[in-house]
Amino acid sequence: MAIINRMAELHDEITAWRRSYHANPELMYDVHDTAGDVAEKLKAFGCDEVVTGIGRTGVVGVIRGSQAGGRVVGLRADMDALPIREETGLPYASKNDGKMHACGHDGHTAMLLGAAQYLAETRNFAGTAIVIFQPAEEGGAGGEAMVKDGLMERFGIEEVYGLHNMPGLDVGKFAICEGPIMASTDEFTITIKGRGSHAAMPHQGVDPIVAGAQLVNAFQTIPSRNVHPLDGLVVSVTQFHAGNTYNVIPETAMINGTIRSLNNETRKFAEQRLRSMIDLVTQMAGASFELDFRAGYPVTVNDGAATRKAIEVAKQVAGDSGVDPQVRATLGGEDFAYMLNARPGAYIFMGNGDTAGLHHPAYDFNDEAIPHGTSYWAKLVETLMPAS
Repeated sequence: MAIINRMAELHDEITAWRRSYHANPELMYDVHDTAGDVAEKLKAFGCDEVVTGIGRTGVVGVIRGSQAGGRVVGLRADMDALPIREETGLPYASKNDGKMHACGHDGHTAMLLGAAQYLAETRNFAGTAIVIFQPAEEGGAGGEAMVKDGLMERFGIEEVYGLHNMPGLDVGKFAICEGPIMASTDEFTITIKGRGSHAAMPHQGVDPIVAGAQLVNAFQTIPSRNVHPLDGLVVSVTQFHAGNTYNVIPETAMINGTIRSLNNETRKFAEQRLRSMIDLVTQMAGASFELDFRAGYPVTVNDGAATRKAIEVAKQVAGDSGVDPQVRATLGGEDFAYMLNARPGAYIFMGNGDTAGLHHPAYDFNDEAIPHGTSYWAKLVETLMPAS
């Protein structure tokens, strides 16, 4: 493996930044302290330009290489935490009750800062590196907000790259694939309206629970019987609420859930099929319904050429055997998809070791992974925009 010596030297300092962010998590767009600290550090590193307020609370740093011209490459990290109560017991555990860096964005931010410090010091590349610190990845579409705020055009970004830690993958290893790597994330809420009755006299009412139960079962046939078995699709019902006592059939039932897909056509079909099933089942039951369907993040699609570049760079850090170039896509979602829809690029996973899973109250970013991530970022810039 080829960890950059300077990154090894900066390891303790970057770890301290990471743990400070971990202890002071902020949610969604309300990342003012984190964003302020990021901007101060970028200025102290000597970035050529530091811009705040992109996509409400996003921060962008511009680092020009030692040679003018060349390409403009964007590197993105996310800053926000999750509304989870931490259960790690660590000395740097969250000070903000009910908020926690349970997805490793504290590590992502710290690693990109470390790479920015190195790139500003060395400038051993021909072109411009744009370091992007994004708010509101966890459900707030901060990536979309930054793109709509002119991120790509304002800074002339031609390619954009992202990185995420992966529990279960050994520290020092990377995993990536061409094409879809993460799923779209649509959500639905169905309110079934029946007619309440005594539980002993169900014939006098219209039971929304029975209709809802039929829908839960019917939805499972969308991925299992309505689409190709190799298409990435899940329809998951995650909440079912109805009634409040044992002897009354309620007036209404509410069902919440999500549709995840790796294919845009499959995504559209699944929504259409879900809508038709709701209509038919409630008609048969004599009930009515209201559907709130919320289109979420799009499919995260890695550009082929950019993915091959990312693989080459990851191998410089981890060696040939340390990079899985055909990792199986995940049905988790990621709003870096908006940036990849705006510009070609690639999203790569980096090993976090044998830790608790993402979004788990016992999760913690593995600080041993820091030199691998910072080296990847630095080598990516130097490889894509080599100085003569």
